Amino acid sequence: MTSDPSGPDEAGRAAGLVAAQEKAVALFAEVEARGLVAPGAGEREASDRIRDLANDMFGTTKHWHKRIIRSGPNTLLPYRDNPPDRVIGEDDVAFADFGPIFEEYEADFGRSYVFGDDPDKRRLLVDLPRVFDAGRAVFAGDPDITGRQLYTEVERLAEEAGWEIGIWHSGHLVGEFPHETNDGAKARSYITPDNTAPLRGTDRAGRVRHWILELHFVDRRRGFGGFYEQLLDLA
Repeated sequence: MTSDPSGPDEAGRAAGLVAAQEKAVALFAEVEARGLVAPGAGEREASDRIRDLANDMFGTTKHWHKRIIRSGPNTLLPYRDNPPDRVIGEDDVAFADFGPIFEEYEADFGRSYVFGDDPDKRRLLVDLPRVFDAGRAVFAGDPDITGRQLYTEVERLAEEAGWEIGIWHSGHLVGEFPHETNDGAKARSYITPDNTAPLRGTDRAGRVRHWILELHFVDRRRGFGGFYEQLLDLA
């Protein structure tokens, strides 16, 4: 049996995903207010502080993917790498990539932080949300857009701003925990050049497919990168 893409269950799923993201937004606003990601803190220490804060604020104890705080040259590395713990420096870029689970719905949320006055790092901090908004506008403007087409546009926007995409995709499906069971075809689950299918539609169970737009931009010559992600198709 498949669900009605316009039915009450789908409305509830969308509301659950939006509510999960709203909690992630509130969590990371508090992270910034408390300075939990800051020079002098170790990456693992900062990650544990955020984990504990999520538990204190929302009773959240589960995360659907590994918690990531990266700084300095570690910000160049893709998700699957596991670099040694590093202390955040006074003039670093650092970023957070967290996947807390709220009421069994996944959030996937990423933000970057810049310490010091380096103009290129400051520019990255501005470019990430700007390109995110541009990518979301491209998605909204084309009801038939494919994963390949959106990836290509994000890549173009990044290069236009002077950045390189640091990972092999620019986003993925999101849903109830665990989202990886939503679709068995890997390429169709990501915003990647290999995904020639329209992003809008339903999965094998007839549920509406919801997406995260994930931006990891790097400057390999200068030795740093940044990160930004949240829901693409819901707000």
